[in-house]
Amino acid sequence: MGILRSAELVGATLTIGTSGGLVRLRIDAVERDPDAKNQPVWLHSLSTEAPDGAFHNLCEAGPDGRRQGFPLAFKPGPDGAFEPPEASLFELVCTAGARGKCVRFGYLPWASEAMREVYNACVRMVRADYCGEGEGTTRNGTLIDYYDAADIEQPGHDPRFEFEAGWPASGAVCVHHVRIKENTSLERLADSCPRLHGRLGKNCTEENARALDATVFVRSLP
Repeated sequence: MGILRSAELVGATLTIGTSGGLVRLRIDAVERDPDAKNQPVWLHSLSTEAPDGAFHNLCEAGPDGRRQGFPLAFKPGPDGAFEPPEASLFELVCTAGARGKCVRFGYLPWASEAMREVYNACVRMVRADYCGEGEGTTRNGTLIDYYDAADIEQPGHDPRFEFEAGWPASGAVCVHHVRIKENTSLERLADSCPRLHGRLGKNCTEENARALDATVFVRSLP
């Protein structure tokens, strides 16, 4: 029996095992992502079957209106970072979520171990997961200007934005200002993330973040 690619499975309903039990998943459509960088990414329109037999879109809409997803042969660890799984395991990620966005940005976790680290840094950056514990503090729809040390993404020049923070895979190395003040503060980070002591506020610059081995950076509204 040959291997069927995603586009050849449109219309198929698959039964997959999840942590919550078996789920029936239908592949409604497949298209190449016109915005993905570095390598082709195939976006899947996916529906899951409800108890009444009706199918509903698996993914919520992102800023671009897309409600698609794709499989990634990785699994999240206890702190939210992606790591290689056992054989046959994979995650379904949506274009509206941080994991899907970071693939589309060009940070491909399957390319190399180093790129997987950059991918994990990106996920934490998108979520504003300063402590690196898998807890995001951002808000859907918030504008940010992200870029990286590998020059995959370049910084913009919006004068409204100021440097916010720099990330490696383990969480922010320093934070100049928090993205969503209603969700956290520098004072709370000082209490909850002891490693950020002395690295908050004006002490956090892009230059200092690079010196502390950050690979992904973000600017946002102060």
